Amino acid sequence: MIRKLQPNEAPPMDILLLADPSRKIIEAYLTRAECFVMENQNQLIGAYVLLPTRPETIELVNIAVQENFQNKGIGKQLIRHALERAKEQGFQTIEVGTGNSSMSQLAFYQKCGFRITGVDKDFFIEHYEEELMENGIPCRDMIRLSKSLR
Repeated sequence: MIRKLQPNEAPPMDILLLADPSRKIIEAYLTRAECFVMENQNQLIGAYVLLPTRPETIELVNIAVQENFQNKGIGKQLIRHALERAKEQGFQTIEVGTGNSSMSQLAFYQKCGFRITGVDKDFFIEHYEEELMENGIPCRDMIRLSKSLR
């Protein structure tokens, strides 16, 4: 079951930190965004966060699944729910960004119909205090992807 996080509930930081290593950045976007969680037998196993960025555009700023539940189709369920939610709210485009070193995430988003639209050079160097490494590659640039909701 996927549901909106209630105002009295603490955000699932352990899950959100799987996708974004900065607690400070997560806390900042959560103040302006909607967080949705997926439960399985009263256990939180996944989450995503949607943040309106422009009048007809919303960004999927975080999506993560607990490690022992990955590669079971849960991420695709979360994406489908996010797309439906964004359409219901009248958005025309949904965007997502991921690191240049995030090979499996880049493949995942493209399999879900997102297309690469740009690169924010040095994004992770400028916005994150610690150096990020993934797949033996320094994470420096944010690869931007988008999908039309029409």
